[in-house]
Amino acid sequence: MQELLAEKAETERQLREDMASYTSDPYGWVFYAFKWGQGELEGFDGPDKWQTEALKYLREQLQAGRMTPSQVIQVAVASGNGPGKSTLAAWIILWGLSTFEDTRGVITANTETQLRTKSWAELSKWHRLFIAKHWFELTATAIYAKNPEHERTWRIDQVPWSEHKTEAFAGLHNKGKRIIVIFDEASAIPDKIWEVSEGALTDENTQILWLVFGNPTRNTGRFKECWGKFRHRWKQWQIDIRKSHLVNQQQIKQWIEDLGIDSDWVRVHVLGIFPKASDLQFIPNDIVEAARGRQLEAHKYVFAPKIIGVDNAWTGGDEIVLGLRQGLVYRQLQVFQRNEDDAIIAGAVAKWEDAEKADAVFIDLGYGTGVFSFGKQMNRQWMLVSFGAKSNTIGFANKRAEMWGKTKQWLQEGGCMPDDQRLADDLTGPEAYPKLSGEILLESKEDMKKRGLASPNRADALALTFAYPVVKKKSNEENAAQKKEYDPLS
Repeated sequence: MQELLAEKAETERQLREDMASYTSDPYGWVFYAFKWGQGELEGFDGPDKWQTEALKYLREQLQAGRMTPSQVIQVAVASGNGPGKSTLAAWIILWGLSTFEDTRGVITANTETQLRTKSWAELSKWHRLFIAKHWFELTATAIYAKNPEHERTWRIDQVPWSEHKTEAFAGLHNKGKRIIVIFDEASAIPDKIWEVSEGALTDENTQILWLVFGNPTRNTGRFKECWGKFRHRWKQWQIDIRKSHLVNQQQIKQWIEDLGIDSDWVRVHVLGIFPKASDLQFIPNDIVEAARGRQLEAHKYVFAPKIIGVDNAWTGGDEIVLGLRQGLVYRQLQVFQRNEDDAIIAGAVAKWEDAEKADAVFIDLGYGTGVFSFGKQMNRQWMLVSFGAKSNTIGFANKRAEMWGKTKQWLQEGGCMPDDQRLADDLTGPEAYPKLSGEILLESKEDMKKRGLASPNRADALALTFAYPVVKKKSNEENAAQKKEYDPLS
């Protein structure tokens, strides 16, 4: 009996030493921690190619000593269906817990159902196959050390996200130890949760790993920006599942034959690349990107009227934007941060109207009545535009949807806009919904902010230039010439 106990103790000691040797090597740990080729893993000899690349990248970063807040290890994986994203997440959780004492972390997903039935189910499977599974207790909502002295400090919790209850993300600190944060199906996790999580990952001299996985279903939001304006912070993988041995290739072939290789569905669910337009996105990314920085010869637009759009704002970080469109060419004239002095904004509008000899000025009724009133005192013929007014075009639920619809058409017909990331984000941000009547209704600014997107002020200024038809004014020189040539006796 004593020999058996001694042998068991020696086995445990050796297991602890072995696990410790993989503290900075999740790739080697995967081969050590599971009995590949046996039981449920019969026919499997290790990770898929992309999983191998990701695990080796983590090993490289960990062994390089990435231990400061400015060097949090951040990995983003976008893929089609079924190449093993949740599997990699499960491995990282088990590796993190078993190779570093008092590791803490959270895993969340786009919905509680996804978290429970996919992410956590995959973790349960790999925990069952794990050679050190007896070290950790796995419940419906957490995995933690069985040692009662560590069960509160050595754990990873399953946390359904909530924009109104972000404490689990904001309070994730573990100075001097290891922190792991995992987002599964990250495309649909609101920007607010990303921002709170990012703010919490500031502990010095701490191993911090933040991994986000998902199908690239939306081309707006923080998951998309891992390949956009925040790409310098993330190591990215985009997985084409045609190259994965974990996926039914015959089924993929049928999808491509039925839908086409360039269809948005195939782009998202097979190629692992973001769609031209999200399911509900009103203005697709591709037509906006085509318009950014596009140039047009002057003779192709100078004959058109000059129209100024003014989108005012008084809330939060919203901007006040003045823009001018002449035919197919649009440019931003001036951008103000929030300003409560309507006289200043009205003065700027009047200055630009005179400088550009504009033919019309359209101002958003929402916060623009004060600016309009100052303009009236200056004998300006400006016009207020109510976004909620009735549309003059069949198929749109209100004036705002109509103006955005004309903006979309303008972009498709060759519109030229500044190479401005904020304007591009604004244009591609709003989603649209068909009413029961079939009319298109654009997502409200309030709903956009709930999704973590900014108010699209720059895009609204452009859209305002399509409020009503405008006829180009004749110049004083033209009027004088007409009077001179006019012969009442002819």
